[in-house]
Amino acid sequence: MTAYRIIALMIIAAGLTLVPWYALQDSFYAFKWIAKFAGKDFAPAIIQIANFNKLWLILLPALLLASVGLYARPVDAVRAAEGAVRSWARMVMLIGATGALYVLAQGFAIGAQGYTFDALQAALPAISGGQFGMGSGALLVGFGFILICADGIAAMGYFRGDRFVASSLLCIVVLVLLFVFFPVVRILYEGILDQDRGLSIMAFWDRFSLRKLWALDIACLWGGSGCGVAWNTLWLALLCAAGTTFLGLLLALIVTRSNFRGKKALRLLTVLPIITPPFVVGLALIMLFGRAGVVNQFLEWAFGIPQTRWIYGMPGVLLAQLFAFTPVAFLVLIGVVEGVSPTLEEASQSLHATRWQTFRHVTLPLMAPGLANAFLVGFIESIADFGNPIVLGGNFGVMSTEIYFAIVGAQLDQGKAAVYSLILLAFALFAFWLQRKATAKKSFVTVSGKGDTGLPSPLPEGVRRTAIFVGVPWLALTVVLYGMSMFGAFVKVWGRDHTLTLEHFVKGFSIDHGPHGFLFTGAAWHSLFNTVQFSLAAAPLTAIVGILSAYLIARTTFKGQRAFEFLTLLSFAIPGTVIGVAYIFAFNVPPIELTGTGLIIVLCFVFRNLPVGVRGGIAALSQLDKSLDEASTTLGANGATTFRRVLMPLLKPAIVGALIYGFVRSMTTVSAIVFLVSGDTEVATTYIIGRVINGDYGVAIAYCAVLILIMIVAIVFVQWLVGSRKLGRRGAVLAAPSAAVAVG
Repeated sequence: MTAYRIIALMIIAAGLTLVPWYALQDSFYAFKWIAKFAGKDFAPAIIQIANFNKLWLILLPALLLASVGLYARPVDAVRAAEGAVRSWARMVMLIGATGALYVLAQGFAIGAQGYTFDALQAALPAISGGQFGMGSGALLVGFGFILICADGIAAMGYFRGDRFVASSLLCIVVLVLLFVFFPVVRILYEGILDQDRGLSIMAFWDRFSLRKLWALDIACLWGGSGCGVAWNTLWLALLCAAGTTFLGLLLALIVTRSNFRGKKALRLLTVLPIITPPFVVGLALIMLFGRAGVVNQFLEWAFGIPQTRWIYGMPGVLLAQLFAFTPVAFLVLIGVVEGVSPTLEEASQSLHATRWQTFRHVTLPLMAPGLANAFLVGFIESIADFGNPIVLGGNFGVMSTEIYFAIVGAQLDQGKAAVYSLILLAFALFAFWLQRKATAKKSFVTVSGKGDTGLPSPLPEGVRRTAIFVGVPWLALTVVLYGMSMFGAFVKVWGRDHTLTLEHFVKGFSIDHGPHGFLFTGAAWHSLFNTVQFSLAAAPLTAIVGILSAYLIARTTFKGQRAFEFLTLLSFAIPGTVIGVAYIFAFNVPPIELTGTGLIIVLCFVFRNLPVGVRGGIAALSQLDKSLDEASTTLGANGATTFRRVLMPLLKPAIVGALIYGFVRSMTTVSAIVFLVSGDTEVATTYIIGRVINGDYGVAIAYCAVLILIMIVAIVFVQWLVGSRKLGRRGAVLAAPSAAVAVG
């Protein structure tokens, strides 16, 4: 019996006999359950069957024994007929699949009060009692049976008989189905339930057709308060997407097609929104344009113009989103602009086209995919944004804030939150469809295997002036906003008392010395420790699952590969607010009961940020010749060894990107987890929101400054820890280029 099979059987046996089958109130790692090992709430499955009449679990030990029997007398693949081998492998696969599915099915079928569905109660024998959410025992047993199922699939000849590929694929599919697809389906189900928890299409229609959502008048174009929140959200997203795409394109043209001297500073500014909490820009705009802001005070002092609150509402939210998301559009477009072939532009000018005609009819059309992607990113970022609308929205309601108040407000209407989330999801998927339709069946290839030594065409004078006169002041205002946001942490009361002070940092992060050592007495320490802990747990998981998924997509071939890729990227199309609400509905009740725990926040981080790891891994793998894998296999290495010893060292850039992005976005995410935190699991962003709502801007900004410092340190540390990809050659090889071997 191979080590793989022994490990799979031991995992199942441990899950059935050594750890609690059901979820615990306290942390598993507190190990308090050991003292109450035989108790009803702490016992493993074997004791639950023997002492507490959980007879429906008896199938799992039986399947374990059947697996042991099959593995104890395996078919000899050399001497046995091929049909016998496949029959044996098929039995292994069926036992593994049955065990894994039964673990999940019995959890959904039997709840705290007995059978969950009336049909089961009528068809099956009566049971005494019920069960609560599944715990570590169920997790181990389900995982073990997945490994057995993968072993059977590999033994049947799929994936070239590689257990590593088969088990990785099955595990990731199960995880994505549970933590991405299932929550979305759960939202749809919740939206069609009436107040008595019965299925009702009319209940869905009543929530969907509310005038509050779809009221429409001409004032919508200027953010009028009489408009429905759905139109507000859609109109704001369209303006934000158009604005960020336009500004991102201008900045990309400045960097690639001009002699602008501040290119390095411009690239640095593109990183700032990624490592800053989402409401820093909103707070800075309040300090600059708010009622007590610098601009309003100056206008009143110099010209007698009374102070106003124009920044609160659609203008303020749109301005904040433009500042926050324009750098993201720039990052999307910079590579596209650099990739436009100079040869094509020179050919246009050789045909006596003017610079403007070349730019309009050659350069811009070749940028269409990048422009469409930048527009899509801006649209989705806008509809998912929660921080800026909650800070600057005022009476201007959008879907993300309405969902928040439907969950945590006095109305507590989960059905309404579900319907609102489905509308946001429909907006996002419709934008995806439009983007794909706009760029489908067209060729935008500009980089081929042929040499391309031409020089980029100079910009038309009007385009160059527009880029400089719009882009440079925009950058200057961005610097002012970030500078003021940090300066606000060091003054007593912004707009009233600008005396320099550190009291905001002391209030949030004070440390005292007591008889038993140092005491973290600051009000913000608890949320900061939680945030760092959750982010450190989520970042490596995001990288591992993302890079493994990319490996399966780029290096293997199997049925349903496109569907698998779509599932791994689905969470990018789903706004963060929708993800948060979906997790509440899916994991607030058995069988997977996670609400109120830190685990649900970590899982939300992992699968929310998963697409970045997947896309980064696919891009990196596309640069590595498949002959590297084939050479490793020829030398006798299996899939796991090839992945670990050959590909992983060459994927360091993608790993660094996934780790950094996973950590940074986990530290700054608010829309996805604002519904998931509790008193024990409060995180930095929700703490800052609380300070902002209470008007305590000083502490909020001081906290943001601390987060930025932590993330900069983390980025430097990850770069040092992972290192860089080494593609160097020995001096002798460099002296003889014909003998050099190129990698990537």
